[in-house]
Amino acid sequence: MRILLTGGTGLIGRALCKDWHAQGHALTVWSRRPQQVPALCSGARGIASLEELSGDELPDAVVNLAGAPIADRPWTARRRKLLWDSRVTLTRTLVDWIGKQQKKPDVLISGSAVGWYGDGGDRPLDESSPQVKEDFGSRLCLAWEQEAGRAGEHGVRVALLRTAPVLSSEGGMLARLQRPFRLGLGGRLGNGRQWMPWIHIADEVGLIDHLLRSPACSGPFNACAPQPVRNADFTRELARVLRRPAILPAPAWVLRMGLGEMSVLLLGGQRLAPRRTLESGYVFRHENLGRALDDIYQHGGGGEV
Repeated sequence: MRILLTGGTGLIGRALCKDWHAQGHALTVWSRRPQQVPALCSGARGIASLEELSGDELPDAVVNLAGAPIADRPWTARRRKLLWDSRVTLTRTLVDWIGKQQKKPDVLISGSAVGWYGDGGDRPLDESSPQVKEDFGSRLCLAWEQEAGRAGEHGVRVALLRTAPVLSSEGGMLARLQRPFRLGLGGRLGNGRQWMPWIHIADEVGLIDHLLRSPACSGPFNACAPQPVRNADFTRELARVLRRPAILPAPAWVLRMGLGEMSVLLLGGQRLAPRRTLESGYVFRHENLGRALDDIYQHGGGGEV
């Protein structure tokens, strides 16, 4: 199968390329730095423009994972524009290009995030739930999904992947959290009662591959383990696997003062279930947080599926 990826050089994209290259798929990555793609993405070709694709090179499937990191810096006006352009505007450009092609892909799998729901508190949520609370992150995800959904007007199957924080030895959330923990400076965030959905990188890759191969799968799918945990529980498990204490909580008021609206990523959460994901037939490899962290830190779990 010929697959076009955006965001192919990111954490998830690199793991996908490794898996799909081993399966024998022909991979193309649309990137701002196409010359770096072969070194970062196993067996993939890099392109700087969609116009480089034509004829026999047109993809059978498109996987749209592009987006600047949302939690790296506070949401200033300039940062918000970058986050919006790298997700919403890019997806609009991609779908417009798909609409102009005589041969269209069979499927578009487009990234989104569990932030789509907003801060849900203790309310149980699944893919049928409406947005609970609006913030910049939820508005961003809504617009992102709306742009991807337009591909359905061109006869393309659209699957929307609402991804939780991804656990991997190769980067992502754990890379940011483990630094203070290794220094003995880790602890819960706020009161620690906020829910934290999560997913092991192997299940993120496995679910995307499942959606690629399942013609009946369209609409939103929660990419999160079936067992969400509270922040305090996550903190305790991470401290255990790193063999470090977790005794220095970060007060909520300090996070709000320092991060502004972006603090919702740390102090808010979603008690989220992957109902449609499970109903589609996907079987999770890692459902328990403690065992998932053991796999990552003791066995180097970085994306093998």
